[in-house]
Amino acid sequence: MDKSFNEKRTKADFEWIGPDTEHAEVISRPSISYWKDGFTRLSRNKVAMVCITLLVIILLGALIIPEFAPYTMSEQHITHTSKGWMFTDPIDGHVHIFGTDALGRDIFVRIWSGARVSMFIAFTAVAINFLIGVIYGGIAGYFGGMVDIILMRIVEIINGIPYLMIVILLMTIMKPGIKTIIIAYAAVGWTGMARLVRGQIVGLKEQEFVIAAKAMGASPARIIAKHLFPNILSVVIINITLAIPSAIFTEAFLSFIGLGVPIPGASWGTMANEGVRVFQQYPIQLFVPAIFISTAMLSFNLLGDALRDAFDPKLRR
Repeated sequence: MDKSFNEKRTKADFEWIGPDTEHAEVISRPSISYWKDGFTRLSRNKVAMVCITLLVIILLGALIIPEFAPYTMSEQHITHTSKGWMFTDPIDGHVHIFGTDALGRDIFVRIWSGARVSMFIAFTAVAINFLIGVIYGGIAGYFGGMVDIILMRIVEIINGIPYLMIVILLMTIMKPGIKTIIIAYAAVGWTGMARLVRGQIVGLKEQEFVIAAKAMGASPARIIAKHLFPNILSVVIINITLAIPSAIFTEAFLSFIGLGVPIPGASWGTMANEGVRVFQQYPIQLFVPAIFISTAMLSFNLLGDALRDAFDPKLRR
């Protein structure tokens, strides 16, 4: 080691150069908003991007393909029933990509028409649950006391009854159809959202910004809408994303047992029901709707997990 380094240093050996005024105010990391930070984290998640791509393909296919397909979902061709993959119609030359069912209907067109029905039911039912749950849970959490006790006991009573029993009971009372499925699911599906919102509101209503809003004379409705709800929006969005696959499965289950979309309408559940009947002879008629149901549910679930990782500060790595 250099001997000069070990020599005793004195004050004269050092020189005061003063503060670095040129770089004192430089921000080492650019400022970024909460939402931009969350979406940036989400865009780096490859699984989430794959799920988003699959869901966009399903949604676009459900909107576009039935409109431009050469066949309608209920058009029957008795001369070529239960055909396999890539069957070419000898009369008009059209290719049936997924084949035909027992009535000669094009499975490819019916799958995308069923996607339109299943997605419409799921998104509409979840949107209704979102509105009811946010309003109900917001009122219970903000006012507290006896209001909270009464409203939450009602929720517990509804949760105490088996969910599918309520849905099936409503489906047997009302006329089967898309509107009935939405009403039946929305009648009981909002309780989870209400409890989630209520818990979030209880944790936020004593914060300083809420107390300041009260002191300035803001009404409870304004405090909930302008101050509390924006702070729980990320949690609500994650819950919505995870609720959509549940709604898809509920519709498929009800249609599978004959309480869903009536004939000749098509949904993934009705197609699975039709495929089960001929599974041993024509397994493709069950595999195709089952694959679409599984893909949509898995994509929404994985996307919900990715959103939770991206927007929940406690889970950030």
